Amino acid sequence: MLVSDLTLEQKIGQMFICGFHAQEPDEQIRRLIEEYHVGGVIYFRRNIGEPEQVAAMSSSLQEMAAKQGKLPLWIAIDQEGGMVARIDHRRVSRIPGNMSLGATGNPDFTYRVSAISAQELHALGINMNFAPVLDVNNNPRNPVIGVRSFGEDPEQVAEHGSAAIRAYQEHGVSAAAKHFPGHGDTSVDSHLGLASVEHGMERLREVELKPFVRAIRDGVDVIMTAHVVFPAIEKEAVPATLSKAVLTGLLRDQLGYEGVIVTDCLEMHAIAKHFGVGEGAVLAVEAGADIVLVSHTLQDQIEAVEAVTAAVRSGRIPESVIDAAVSRVLKLKEKRLQPSGTQESAPAFLERHEKPETERLLREVAAGSITLVKDDGQLPLQEDEPVLVVWPELRSETQVDEPWTEAKTLGQALSEYIQDVNELTISAEPDLHEVEQVLAAAKGYRQVVVATYTAGSELPAGQRKLVEGLIALQPQRLVVASTRNPYDLAAVPASPAYLCCYENTPYFMEGLASILTGHAKAGGTLPVSLGSQTTASQ
Repeated sequence: MLVSDLTLEQKIGQMFICGFHAQEPDEQIRRLIEEYHVGGVIYFRRNIGEPEQVAAMSSSLQEMAAKQGKLPLWIAIDQEGGMVARIDHRRVSRIPGNMSLGATGNPDFTYRVSAISAQELHALGINMNFAPVLDVNNNPRNPVIGVRSFGEDPEQVAEHGSAAIRAYQEHGVSAAAKHFPGHGDTSVDSHLGLASVEHGMERLREVELKPFVRAIRDGVDVIMTAHVVFPAIEKEAVPATLSKAVLTGLLRDQLGYEGVIVTDCLEMHAIAKHFGVGEGAVLAVEAGADIVLVSHTLQDQIEAVEAVTAAVRSGRIPESVIDAAVSRVLKLKEKRLQPSGTQESAPAFLERHEKPETERLLREVAAGSITLVKDDGQLPLQEDEPVLVVWPELRSETQVDEPWTEAKTLGQALSEYIQDVNELTISAEPDLHEVEQVLAAAKGYRQVVVATYTAGSELPAGQRKLVEGLIALQPQRLVVASTRNPYDLAAVPASPAYLCCYENTPYFMEGLASILTGHAKAGGTLPVSLGSQTTASQ
C-alpha cells in the first residue's frame, strides 16, 4: 500500500502504537484500531497468559485490522530478558538479561539467546521487540537502566547489541535499539522525572553514541528515543524524544539513520507531567519521530492521536512530514510483516522448540556470567555444615522490575548440595524488626549466605543494616551475593566474600549454588567497575 492510498486519519494512525488491559482484544483496542486506525499494539504482562492465548490474541488483533481493510499491525513487547520480561511462562525461555550477557564476554551467547527469544516471539505473533538496550551504564546510581545494560564499555555494548539485533531481525522480529542518544549516565528514572546528561559532544560520541552508530551500520530496523535532556545537542530544556536537534539533526542528518524512530511511552512522567501527552505527541512528530508510543490510558491515546491530527489540519505540522514518516513505517512493514496464517502455530513451535540444547545453553550462560569479586577464605561452603540463607523477596512490580511467578530461591538451589539449609525470606526493603529477627537466627550458624537485591539506585537501608549486622557476628563463613545490582558492594564493602549474579532467575540461582559449594567455578568478568573492592578473584 502507498502513502497516497491513505486518508490523513489513516496515515496518522499508522504513527501510533498503543496498549490495552486485557488478555483478548477489548473495547479499548478495538476503538483504537477501528476508529483511530492505530498501526500497532504493545503487550505488557497484563496481556499475557498461556502461549496459546497470546498467539490467539495476536491473530485476533491482526484479523480485526484486516477486516477493516487496514494494514498489518505491529505487535510489540519489551522482552529484554532478565528482570524485564513481559512474558512470564514456563514454556517460554527465560533468557538472561543484558548485564549477565555482558559479564560472559561472549557476544555469541547474546546472538544465540536472542535468536531463541526471536523465534518464540515470532511464534506468538509478536513482530517487534523493544530491545536491545544500548545504553552504556557508567553511572552506579542509575535507577532505571543498571542491569538492563550490557555494561560500561561502549565497545562491548556495541558488540553485544549488534549480535542481538542480528538475531532478532534474522528471525523475523524488528529490533528496536534504545534509548537514543543514551540513558546510561543518569540518576533519574524517566518513568518518574526528567533526567539530564550534561556531557559535551566529544564525550557523547566516544561513549553514549557508539553503540547506536554500530546499530545503524548494522541496519537496525527501529531506534527508540530517550526522555532525557542533552544540553550539548539541544539548547532548550526538552528531552531527546521532543528535540528536532536530536532526532533530525543528530540521528538523521549526522548519523545517517534512515530507519524508523519510535518514542518511548509518552505517559512516562518525563513527558506527561512536563509537556502533556497530546502536546508531547505533536512535539515528537515535529522533532522527527515516526511512531509515537502511548501504552496505557485510552484517554491519553485518543488525546495524542487527535492532537497530531489537529496540528496537521491547522498547518502546524506539514502533511509532508506525516507522509515521510508513514513511508518509513510502511516500508518496514512490507519488509518484516508476513501475511496472516503463514507462520507455524505457537503450540506446535513451542513443543518442538523445548529442546535440551536450549536449557543447556541457558545454564551455560548463567555459569559463564556469575562473577566472583572477592573471597577472603569463605568458599567453598562445607556441605556437612548447616547453612542459613537470607533471601530478599521482590514484592512490588514496576515497569523495569518484574518478579517471575515460577521463581527458585537460593535456598532451594543450595538444598540440592547441602542437606541442612534454613532459608529466611525477607522483604527487599526489610524493616528493623525483620533485620533483628534474622540476626537473632544467624547467631546459631557458622555458615551464612545473604542475597541482596537492589531495584533502584542503591542497596535499601534495611538490607545494608542486615549485612553489616551479619559481618559483626563473624560467622566462620559469610558470603554476600548480589542478585540484581552489582554495585551493592559499595554499601557493604566489608563483606568477606562477594559474588555478582545480575538477576535472581532460576538458572542463575542454580549456578550460584554450584559455585558456592565448589562444584563449579564462577566464569564471569565484571562488565562495570566496582572501584577498589574488586581486588580478589577466583
